[in-house]
Amino acid sequence: MKKRLCIACSLLATVFVAGILHGITIHRNQVFPYGVIRHVCRRLQASGSFSIGIYKGCTPFTLVDPEDIANPVLTAKDVADADVLFVADPFMIAKNGKHFMFFEALKRGTCCGVIAYAESSDLRQWTYGKVVLDEGFHLSYPFVFEWDDSYYMIPESAEDLSVRLYRATEFPEAWEYVGNLLGGYRYVDPTVFRHSDKWWMFVSTGHNSILNLYYSDDLFEGWRPHPMNPIVKSNRHTSRPAGRVVVHEDRLYRLAQDTHPSYGIQVFAFEITDLSETSYAERPAAEKPIVGKTGVGWNAAGMHHADLHQTENGWVAAVDGRYR
Repeated sequence: MKKRLCIACSLLATVFVAGILHGITIHRNQVFPYGVIRHVCRRLQASGSFSIGIYKGCTPFTLVDPEDIANPVLTAKDVADADVLFVADPFMIAKNGKHFMFFEALKRGTCCGVIAYAESSDLRQWTYGKVVLDEGFHLSYPFVFEWDDSYYMIPESAEDLSVRLYRATEFPEAWEYVGNLLGGYRYVDPTVFRHSDKWWMFVSTGHNSILNLYYSDDLFEGWRPHPMNPIVKSNRHTSRPAGRVVVHEDRLYRLAQDTHPSYGIQVFAFEITDLSETSYAERPAAEKPIVGKTGVGWNAAGMHHADLHQTENGWVAAVDGRYR
């Protein structure tokens, strides 16, 4: 009981201090529902001022800020149809010789995330499009992919206690809700991939300290928890997904963001060495993070996302970073 009281007091103290720092009025005897705490936490995240850049590398583990691209390529100022605090969580997909990037844009007034997009023909200059998903609850991490000649998106919708699937009816601007893949819990940053004729999904829970795995024969239904869940436990350095799963030299890799001691520090890669309906194993793919804080400029304080794509000239990644 004492432990619970200490946790509660610590949480309320955090909310109170954060409220003062960010201009939120905290009244005496005020009740703090989860929504208020969530709101303050988003305000704290927003103070990091995330923006989006493009990195390149010969391999997924040797990414650099290229000299031929003026990063960041997208900031909050580029969002023309909403007043937003930052842009983050970029996912790209190519179609008809163009690159389309979908990303979270956090609204200033509500601290609620919406999904917007931009497009480019050369990865250097990006033209902002519009907000394409706004559900009234927080959306982020717009995982976009192609399957059976259709385009799909699975944004994070933890606030709705769901993993929601959308299909493009008129790519890239119009999307329809297809249904829930999972429901009833706060699933964070769901990351879906296809392997060995099955669908797999990584998703974080437990305040960024737990990673669970699900699988299904069908994208649209039948998702089951892996018997080894949680596959990562009590580790805020490696539990939360940080981009799509990629194949490099016939090996499978997942990306994880480091959220301790602060949110959004760096991104690690892990090679998946065993994946089946009954077993799972992984190992670090590199000694160093594939992206991280630089100490100066737009990503001085941290980077927490990398959407990797292999091209004829190597690897390209849509990344995000915060400057404080």
